[in-house]
Amino acid sequence: MNLDLSRFDNSWYNPGRGILIRTLWHYINAVFMQSPLNLSSALKIFILKSFGAEIGVGVVLKPSINIKYPWNLEIGDYSWIGEGVWLDSLGTIKIGNHCCISQGAYFCTGNHDWTDPAFGLIVKPITVEDGAWVGARATVLPGVTIGSHSIITAGSVVSKNTDPNMIYAGNPAQPAKERKIKDVG
Repeated sequence: MNLDLSRFDNSWYNPGRGILIRTLWHYINAVFMQSPLNLSSALKIFILKSFGAEIGVGVVLKPSINIKYPWNLEIGDYSWIGEGVWLDSLGTIKIGNHCCISQGAYFCTGNHDWTDPAFGLIVKPITVEDGAWVGARATVLPGVTIGSHSIITAGSVVSKNTDPNMIYAGNPAQPAKERKIKDVG
């Protein structure tokens, strides 16, 4: 069997909003979110919430972030989204409390079925549990849950769920060692 992209059909996929809202978001995302200027997090949060995102308190949004569909985005309290992060939210992306998503990280909720001659679209959610850190230029693939307080090192590619309190490195990301957080008492 050969790949036949003329048979590709993602008509089943519902992006969650009509063409007018998606087009409006496209322009607002380009002007306010993807801007290299350090616009205030408060302004960006207001805009995201206006388009249906759920954003907690104390969230920091750095310059040049790209968000596909904000209505598919949840960010918990006191989480940070670094410069150049791309949240490709064809599906839901949930980022917990006290998470750090470092510069240039890429969250990909959509992929293609390479066994399908029509290269069918696959959409699965991504979850980052409380206290996790996704390092610079790391990639998180569809359907992955990043375990609570785990670390994904810079440049790693995560294709499977990670365990809590572990440090993962590489492509594909593998457990490297346990994360131990100092007790400040």
